[in-house]
Amino acid sequence: MPIYEYQCTKCRKIEEAFQKISDAPLTTCKHCSGKLQKLISQSTFHLKGSGWYATDYARKANSGKTEQKKKDASAGETKSNTTGTKSTD
Repeated sequence: MPIYEYQCTKCRKIEEAFQKISDAPLTTCKHCSGKLQKLISQSTFHLKGSGWYATDYARKANSGKTEQKKKDASAGETKSNTTGTKSTD
């Protein structure tokens, strides 16, 4: 559930409320019964676990592809050397 912040226009106190998006906004201050105004605040967002960071993802994804490319390149060189004979007429 999102956390919303409201500031009272009378006493200037800030209060937080856990509300659903569909809930109606709060209108009355608990402390002085003044009018509340919804604030725009910075959100907190945490990504946890492996694979969320660019360095983690890139390292895992590239290591397998790089090894496969090296194997394919070396296999291609040996095939071209053994089958690629030139005739001089």
